[in-house]
Amino acid sequence: MSAIIMSGKTLADEMTIEMQNDVNQLKKKGVTPGLVVLLVGEDSASQTYVKNKEKRAKALGFHSLIRHYPVDITEEELLNEVNHYNEDPAFHGILVQLPLPKQIDSDKVVNAIDSVKDVDGFHPINMGKLLIGQPDKIPCTPYGIIKLLERYQVDIDGKTAVMIGRSNIVGKPMAQLLMMKNATVTIAHSRTKDLAALARTADILVVAIGRGHFVTKEFIKPGAAVIDVGMNRDKNGKLIGDVKSDEVAEVAGYLTPVPKGVGPMTITMLLYQTIESAKKISALSKKM
Repeated sequence: MSAIIMSGKTLADEMTIEMQNDVNQLKKKGVTPGLVVLLVGEDSASQTYVKNKEKRAKALGFHSLIRHYPVDITEEELLNEVNHYNEDPAFHGILVQLPLPKQIDSDKVVNAIDSVKDVDGFHPINMGKLLIGQPDKIPCTPYGIIKLLERYQVDIDGKTAVMIGRSNIVGKPMAQLLMMKNATVTIAHSRTKDLAALARTADILVVAIGRGHFVTKEFIKPGAAVIDVGMNRDKNGKLIGDVKSDEVAEVAGYLTPVPKGVGPMTITMLLYQTIESAKKISALSKKM
């Protein structure tokens, strides 16, 4: 058996064509989707990620802005910046790039974003809507994974799913999205007993544990769909996932690569939700 490779890059390219049509239609109505990213400090990984977002946003014709602040900015100053963009009608999406410096309470900053403009999907209102099965803005990585599973026609209904990782960014919202598709879901983590045996029960295995090549073929049920969210560097600086892909591909039915798997879909869903926010805000403004 050789796994079907689930290319996030291919799906992202397909969705970009659809999103371009949406942007063109909005512009005909006088609306340009606006996305502002607030970046604090000099973290190189964050800067690279933000530049990739800006490049794709501008290619779609967004009004895209990066605001770069010094690492010693105060929490009050950053909250004032968030509030400024909450009130600015030119922007339909606000993203605060994490992590933030230790003097700033990240939760307080995320909670300050207008939930309508929370295109990352982390605001408590949006997380709460997801939990009760009425999603609006959804965390982008899990949302992208669902799109990938749909694109490759992986059956979720009635299947057994295991989510390795319990973060608010991936693990918890991913589990909820899978349950909404009628999967039976178990959330596992680094302290789960006999993790490999549990993982082998999964028709769908999502791995976001942050350990390079942690998941080997012993974790995989033959024919399973394996989603690798990991972004790690090996001793030579090569980008690798949480899944040891070469050997897992011999057992799995479907597998996402690293890179060009989940990563491109995360940015795609951010842009998608910004467009949806622009549609919503535009419709509301016309009713007023």
